[in-house]
Amino acid sequence: MSYNTLVYTEQGGGRQVIASGGMFDAQFGSIVTGLVLNLRTRATAAEVNAGLTLLPALAGYKYRLIDTTMIAIGGNAATVTTVDILGTQTSEVKLVAFAQAQLTRSTVLRPGITGAAVLADGASFVANDANTAVRVLKTGSDMATATHVDIILTYVIEAA
Repeated sequence: MSYNTLVYTEQGGGRQVIASGGMFDAQFGSIVTGLVLNLRTRATAAEVNAGLTLLPALAGYKYRLIDTTMIAIGGNAATVTTVDILGTQTSEVKLVAFAQAQLTRSTVLRPGITGAAVLADGASFVANDANTAVRVLKTGSDMATATHVDIILTYVIEAA
């Protein structure tokens, strides 16, 4: 009997393939490290103002940011100073600070462009401390006018 599978190891065993429609499922709570992962969430203004955990702390693992995008939804962000992606590198740091002036409705902001400041010397893209979360939180007054922000994180999980 033969099967046509959507997930398979190429002949010779050098590469695992997940074809269109296939799915990878880590069983029994195991964490696969080194895979590039993506999280997209639409955070309300209230969640941004209060602080929202995007990636929860994982015992024995650390997150490393590869890229992130932020988009204001429902209007321009107002009154806030920055909307920040926070990680922990000895202390909590702003991995990326998205400035209010550039958080205009439907504008796609990415690290390193005007209005999306990163840490010096590439520190935004090194591994965060083990057992720590990644969050979004405003700096300054509460964010107003924009009803939401779309946050797209590209990251990897690494063993501590």
